[in-house]
Amino acid sequence: MKIWLNGGLQDLGTARVSVLDHGLTVGDGIFETVKTVDGRPFALTRHLDRLARSARGLGLPEPDLDEVRAACAAVIDANPMPLGRLRITYTGGLSPLGSDRGDQGQTLVVALGEADRRPDATAVITVPWTRNERGALTGLKTTSYAENVVALARAHEQGASEALFGNTVGQLCEGTGSNVFVVLDGEIHTPPVASGCLAGITRALAVDWTGAQETDLPLDVLDRADEVFLTSTLRDVQAVHRIDGRELPGAPGPVTAKAMRIFDERAADDLDP
Repeated sequence: MKIWLNGGLQDLGTARVSVLDHGLTVGDGIFETVKTVDGRPFALTRHLDRLARSARGLGLPEPDLDEVRAACAAVIDANPMPLGRLRITYTGGLSPLGSDRGDQGQTLVVALGEADRRPDATAVITVPWTRNERGALTGLKTTSYAENVVALARAHEQGASEALFGNTVGQLCEGTGSNVFVVLDGEIHTPPVASGCLAGITRALAVDWTGAQETDLPLDVLDRADEVFLTSTLRDVQAVHRIDGRELPGAPGPVTAKAMRIFDERAADDLDP
């Protein structure tokens, strides 16, 4: 496998990043995950725009998006596969130990791994930990991902593929790597970005393409929603058939099934919407 590291393609087995890279020592970095389909990235422009926003929010110099786009193309061409997970990682680079950044420049890594199409429906759990809707990293896609690792491990222990968080004021927020939508009386709702959730690329497309409403929702809406679904880069639109101990029989329900169909059709028509 070939990856892109700081200016060119390298073999995965020999590519090296310093052990003092700020992304490793303190999680000072940002990333994007992009779906590739038959050698073409999906919604790459939106992902690169968000990468730049995350860099600004974290106080990192903005990446050269032309270089990032070229790196993505090179990695995709070097690693042909039908469905892939393209990972763009951009960190503070070589730095002193501690929180201060160094002056050696940033690190850019682009890698691609094979992916499988997700099942149409999945199980999720809720977790007792909260998203901080007022935190310094709120809304940024950073490599500081440890709380997601902990929550997802709990989900796997309970036979689920995702864990959902509330925020500090008891509102439904997001999953570890997904956005959440609920269906109430035939209408689709999703938490607004002000809840502390990430402004997901698939989330935004699903809102535009289905007419979903951004609504402040209490966490216990999951106890009474008629249907629930998740969105993310590799899930696209995925129904939920169980939340904690609550079964949602027949998932995907009619509203979710329509959203799945619309998303698949629109995404097939335009790979860079």
